[in-house]
Amino acid sequence: MAVKSGDFLLVNYTLKVKESGETVDTTFDSVAKDAHIHREDSTFGPKFIILGEGWLPKGLEESLVGLDPGTNKTVELTPEKGFGARDPQKMRLVPLRRFRDREYPTPGQQVEFDGRPAVVRAVGAGRVQVDYNHPLAGRTLVYDVSIDKVLDDENEKILSLIALRIPEVPKEEFALKKHQSDLTIEVPEEAFYLSGLQVAKKAVTSDLQKFFPDIDTVAFQEIFKRSEPKPELPAPTARQAEIAPEKEEKAEAEPESAPKKPKALAKKKGTAAKKPSPSTSRKRPKMGSENQR
Repeated sequence: MAVKSGDFLLVNYTLKVKESGETVDTTFDSVAKDAHIHREDSTFGPKFIILGEGWLPKGLEESLVGLDPGTNKTVELTPEKGFGARDPQKMRLVPLRRFRDREYPTPGQQVEFDGRPAVVRAVGAGRVQVDYNHPLAGRTLVYDVSIDKVLDDENEKILSLIALRIPEVPKEEFALKKHQSDLTIEVPEEAFYLSGLQVAKKAVTSDLQKFFPDIDTVAFQEIFKRSEPKPELPAPTARQAEIAPEKEEKAEAEPESAPKKPKALAKKKGTAAKKPSPSTSRKRPKMGSENQR
């Protein structure tokens, strides 16, 4: 079925600059590696868009209307239908001291000033020329594009909007509960302490109320569960720690039916008979009566 404006889509594409033939963007991991634009912190895969919302260049979105899913198409966009013509008024000279707390600037480096992305064009004595034009402004663009999937399931659409605003957590980790016009989103634990989470929640709410007119209330639920402590193994006693390995092996080798030898009784202290000292005098027993002596 041909797609139309307002459809929720997953789109694959590879973008090249016509003048140089350079590949500058793609949704395919293997293509990014071949073009040496692969980054470990990047996520590759079909891009989620709502057709007609301007999430892709206007000329590209117009070319997707009426296209069947799975059909490949090559689209060439002039600067006017791409990222616009270059505007000399968007070039600025910035004092080098503003980079004191940043990495030392180099030509071609992408930076951010006053909340806007920019590209370093030149570095001089004490001053840096930055360009606030889009990096692809003034370029003719060539897209190889195809529609991977049209999203029809409402939950899948909602989860895709959440992933757009909270990309750090897989969308499958969020749970949805809808009752009439009320939607509850259960936030997974790994998202609790993300930087800017409250701003992301506000953006998700605005998106849902814009694209789903039947949703009036959006609630975010964060559940903190008790963590169960792991059982601790009893520590070995000092006697157990002193047992030599060879004695343990010998004990295992001895059959259980072998008669045990009785242990000799330990002599108590102080019960042993004392030998008479050689210096001790001995008395002879008296023989007869006193008159006989």
